Amino acid sequence: MSDVSMLAQQLSRKRIRRYSIIGVVVVAVIAAMAIDTKVVKIGSGQDVQEQGFSPDSYGEKTFPGIQQDVEARAVDAKTLADALKANQQAAVQQYGVGSPLPVIPVKLEGVVQSGQMGIFPLKVAGLPEGNVIRLQTGPAITGTDLRDASGKIQFGDFTNQIEYQNAGSAINRAMKAKVLDKLDRDALPGKTVQVVGVFRLLAPNNWMVTPVILEVK
Repeated sequence: MSDVSMLAQQLSRKRIRRYSIIGVVVVAVIAAMAIDTKVVKIGSGQDVQEQGFSPDSYGEKTFPGIQQDVEARAVDAKTLADALKANQQAAVQQYGVGSPLPVIPVKLEGVVQSGQMGIFPLKVAGLPEGNVIRLQTGPAITGTDLRDASGKIQFGDFTNQIEYQNAGSAINRAMKAKVLDKLDRDALPGKTVQVVGVFRLLAPNNWMVTPVILEVK
């Protein structure tokens, strides 16, 4: 056998050994990855943890506590309106949460007037002249009044501003699903409603109420 042939055979054997070693390493890596991989069912608790913050899960979990808190603290609309008219600062200190635009819980009974885009004025007996109360029923629920109603949900509870804002929107969606899901908005005008809800005090005689309880009589 010539020297050239022997050299070619030696190079060939080296290539075979090198490729064999590489193959063994690849198989070992794949096996290690398979051992370290866990299967997570979509929608499970582990799935939420893997994905990070889930706004809708947070909203569904948090809204019932907000609803209970608002119902427990809600003040009659006439009592509240009179208190705001007499001494707004004192009324806010007694009934409101947060600053500089506090959120106040209220309960009332009123007759629904014609509205637009799911927002209906309410005629509530006994209120001071000039007081306007509107009820938002969706489909779109705006604002973060529900999130801020108790004062217990703080920006520091979340990773960033986006999560904080998403939490407020998710709470609104949870309320809508529980309280407003079967509401016939077209049939509301002329009906009497009992409402427990909250509003942000932008003006003492103009309230936009977001409900946590709504009963149509």
